[in-house]
Amino acid sequence: VPAAERGVETLVIEHLAAGGQIATVDRITNAPGYPDGVAGYELGPSLQFQAENAGARFLTDTVEGIACEDGVFVLRCAETVVQARAVILACGSHRKPLGVPGEESLFGRGVSHCATCDGPFFRGQDMVVVGGGDSAFDEAALLAQHAATLTIVHRGPAPTARARQIAEVAALPNVRVLAEREVSAILGETGVIGVALSDGATLSTAAVFPYVGQAPNSAFLDGLVQLDADGRVVTDAGMATSVTGLFVAGDIRAGFGGLLSTGMGDGATAALSAWHFLKDRG
Repeated sequence: VPAAERGVETLVIEHLAAGGQIATVDRITNAPGYPDGVAGYELGPSLQFQAENAGARFLTDTVEGIACEDGVFVLRCAETVVQARAVILACGSHRKPLGVPGEESLFGRGVSHCATCDGPFFRGQDMVVVGGGDSAFDEAALLAQHAATLTIVHRGPAPTARARQIAEVAALPNVRVLAEREVSAILGETGVIGVALSDGATLSTAAVFPYVGQAPNSAFLDGLVQLDADGRVVTDAGMATSVTGLFVAGDIRAGFGGLLSTGMGDGATAALSAWHFLKDRG
């Protein structure tokens, strides 16, 4: 929005729906201006509408590669090729897999990363959430509305989610938390029937929802910009990368704070930096 408002021709290339991954979140509690929270599928279109009002255009496509040729960036997408003098990458992250037997073969058949999308399909059945952070407990609160029983499995001695989240979920009558354990396998052939735990126990369940962290969508940038050990892009305070004219924002950035408000701030900073970059070069 800040770049478009200043007259910069702005094109937003979006792989999925407006808002990306937040569109799958039922209730976002850390978005500025929404004291009671807001659904991701409502916030995303609102942000797009605001950007379009400022003059930005949107393109649904997938960026597969990027190169810089004589000061011009060439973005190779699945359906088209786009050229630009400045680029802001806000590619986000994807959910980390557990990396256990059965996870890949049963994905979409009881294994899911989207509680909002798939939780209702297992109404009245037992479910398992894997993870102890904010995302795990946020989604657990949603899934508990549908589940007969919900078990949260996490490997640490205590959850790392916010204290309020933990208290709210712990108060739900159909939820239990198993600490210092990991899921070692997901069981089933045509659908999930249970999980094996690291302590040798087995839990019967119809669905497994892993929320064990995020990995940046930065593989296509390897060799182009400086990345940290986790694969996130290193920037200065103005969101500029090691490549002149290339900026980043959000959780693809090294040192990102993890909050939606932080991502919005990153985006505004990157947009202003890109505007100054273009303005200085005429």
